[in-house]
Amino acid sequence: MLSSLVKEHQGKVQVLKEEQEKKKKEALASANLLTQGMVDHLNVGVAQAYLNEKKLDAEMRILTTNASQFTKQTQQWLSLIENFNTALKELGHVQSWAKAIESDVKTITTSLEYVYKASQDTPGSSNIPKNTL
Repeated sequence: MLSSLVKEHQGKVQVLKEEQEKKKKEALASANLLTQGMVDHLNVGVAQAYLNEKKLDAEMRILTTNASQFTKQTQQWLSLIENFNTALKELGHVQSWAKAIESDVKTITTSLEYVYKASQDTPGSSNIPKNTL
């Protein structure tokens, strides 16, 4: 009887050990599935963040290139405007010079006309022959 109780107890212990081992394996499998699912979920987010970062880098390079081209164009426009302003100033100087020359020529013409008329009014007072004027 005692030996049958011991055998019965050992049988129950063995069954419990098998059930415990089975539940342990199920728990490990569930934990592995949970861990794998979490890693996959996190990897999707990380992969999306990585793709977004690559897109941002590409757009940043394009923006930098466009900004550089815009800066060059702006410098060219500023140079053209400066050259235009300089040309306008020079044109103003030429116009002033032309007006000064015109005024001087008018003064000389008026003086020559005055001298000529004076020489016509008083014949013989001038040493300049009349037909040379």
